[in-house]
Amino acid sequence: MAQNVYDNPEFFSGYSQLPRQVHGLAGAPEWPALRAMFPEMAGKRAVDLGCGFGWVSRWLHENGAQTVLGIDLSENMISRARELTADPAVAYQIADIETLELPEAAFDFAFSSLTFHYIRDFDRLARMVQRSLTPGSHFVFSIEHPIFMAATHPHWIEDEDGRKTWPVNRYALEGERRTDWFAKGVVKYHRRVGTTLNALIRAGFVIETVDEFAPSPEQIRGIPALEEELERPMMLLVSSRR
Repeated sequence: MAQNVYDNPEFFSGYSQLPRQVHGLAGAPEWPALRAMFPEMAGKRAVDLGCGFGWVSRWLHENGAQTVLGIDLSENMISRARELTADPAVAYQIADIETLELPEAAFDFAFSSLTFHYIRDFDRLARMVQRSLTPGSHFVFSIEHPIFMAATHPHWIEDEDGRKTWPVNRYALEGERRTDWFAKGVVKYHRRVGTTLNALIRAGFVIETVDEFAPSPEQIRGIPALEEELERPMMLLVSSRR
């Protein structure tokens, strides 16, 4: 079973204050880049894996998806998503994505935001999602960039000449990593970029777009703290097709 830190009261309290949770998609700087990877949503049956508060689940229905199923391990997340959602076409389910089995050919679009780096067996997950999609359907997701995960320091370091560096620790060694983020000992799984992409290929997906997200100058002018994201990629965005 995947670690469920989101039902830890201390973690959930801190997480709920993040801009992307307070302001929804407007607080997620990578959202425009992710949205650009989406196909036309009209009439699609969509699944949102690791749906959190349901921001994307609601957006998908508002933008044409016929039905949306949001899935998350956290009771706290699903409870908040249900509170924020009034449309019966958007349903939520508590389930562990690590072991989840979706019905075959049940969906026409699959999405996930910043969830799969908590999953130990991405190969199994990719195969399961592939079976759940109809031919030609898209699978779009974001994960924490493996370079960001392998960083040995939470912020850049300046050398004697003022040059900024971001130390990376054993990028080639994949597997479990633990970090302190709103709670101690949060478990994540480090995989190289190639490992993630090759898992998709083995599962039968065609990779269409890969984006190592960086904020635009306009975003940095609006939120100066985003300039730090130019020092190393924080997120990996992937669009693939069955």
